[in-house]
Amino acid sequence: MKKAPATKDLEESDDPDLPEGWSHTLAADLITWSSGKFLPKKRQKHGAVPIYGGNGIAGYHNTSLVTVPTLIVGRVGALCGNVYLSERASWVTDNAIYGTSIAPDLNLKYLQLLFSQAGLNQRSGGSGQPFVNQEILNSVRVPLAPKLEQDRIVYSVKQLESLIQQVANRLDKIPKSLKALRQSVLAAACSGRLTEDWRDGNESLPSTDELLEEVLSQRRQSWDVECKAAGRNRKYPNPIAFDQNSDLPAIPETWIWSSADTLCSQITDGEHIQPPYRETGLPMLTAKHVRDGYVVFDDAGLISDVDFKKCLQRCAPSEEDILIVSVGATTGRAAIVEKCPPFAIVRSVLLLRPLIVPQYFLGWIQSPWCFNWMQSASGASAQPHLYINDTRRMPVPLPTLQEQKEIVRRVDALFKLADKIEERVATATKRADKLTQSILAKAFRGELVPTEAELARQESRDYESASALVERIRSDRETAAVTTRRPVTRRN
Repeated sequence: MKKAPATKDLEESDDPDLPEGWSHTLAADLITWSSGKFLPKKRQKHGAVPIYGGNGIAGYHNTSLVTVPTLIVGRVGALCGNVYLSERASWVTDNAIYGTSIAPDLNLKYLQLLFSQAGLNQRSGGSGQPFVNQEILNSVRVPLAPKLEQDRIVYSVKQLESLIQQVANRLDKIPKSLKALRQSVLAAACSGRLTEDWRDGNESLPSTDELLEEVLSQRRQSWDVECKAAGRNRKYPNPIAFDQNSDLPAIPETWIWSSADTLCSQITDGEHIQPPYRETGLPMLTAKHVRDGYVVFDDAGLISDVDFKKCLQRCAPSEEDILIVSVGATTGRAAIVEKCPPFAIVRSVLLLRPLIVPQYFLGWIQSPWCFNWMQSASGASAQPHLYINDTRRMPVPLPTLQEQKEIVRRVDALFKLADKIEERVATATKRADKLTQSILAKAFRGELVPTEAELARQESRDYESASALVERIRSDRETAAVTTRRPVTRRN
């Protein structure tokens, strides 16, 4: 290959924003674009030959066959503007455009990287479904580096992308690890292991039996107050015993097992007859509004004042109540009610009003053992259902009131630490996502690797500039066009 002298390269660098030896040109000067086409009715067996369409590698059989290294761009659809590089024979559907070059030493991977960050889908025409056509592709302005520099840029980008992917893979694993950490913390908290050292220094506290007597007294008082407010004289229901058939985990000697029914003044569910929704009114929450630990009001249905008051007669959620999803795939998901506007709930949500520290009670419900117990109690059918009576017999480990508060304090501190780590991981993930684009931007400004001009000076050699490469490609294309032109046959 004929090399242009270095002095000429300096004269041909006409863009001050590009490194020496680079040149701006249009994609039309480098690539010949064609659209994928329909094959005849006979279905083709592609076997190991990839098939590309607007959504990437696809399974279409209406395609065009390309047998040389090819750039492939999604033409229409949600992934329009996506750019692929097929270095072997490939089928291209009518949902994509493919581009080839007769210049064997033009690095198509370099151009693929360029097109991938050119925002082709933002250049697409039409007010409806986005699309990319050959005119848009031909108009892309290409900052072209000399050939050897293209190769070094492609290699460096590949190496850096591999490192970024390794980092991204490790970051992806951290949320799962943090979830496992939170579950381990709850398991340790509700088994007494988390506060073992605390109990050693607090042996003179009131016993758990005394706490249970106080809880039962509060339960009876709550029942009497409720009956008096409702103007009813109903017999007080003794608490249901906890499920003793379960394989209960070990707890400290100072703790006792009790039932959720014993430790709550009320266990019920929401309105059984769904009132009609209105454009205005008061919120009625469903299972989707019960998240892990908190309640949301996003897209809550609204009901009339009359229906709202009727719903509250059965179940009126208040601050520090616990809500549990009782029907469907998310059965067992639980949240605590914090300060928020009044709301009603539907039948698929249970309400528990604890007489012990609510945050401790929620921690137990969210612990691995209790969650598994609820899953088992809700049945193995396609539509799990955790009923009120099953919830009443839920086993609950009961420590002293002081230890409950200490457990909540320690769990909260550890969860806040996990939250901070999660925030940092999210920030790092966003940076990793942007890093590839930052690398490509540096690459196409000539800042990623030493320029060919710099290396040529160091090695006292000539090199072919980008402008000379473009001129050679143009010349080769014109020659190819002449040789493939059909001869004219004259009639005598």
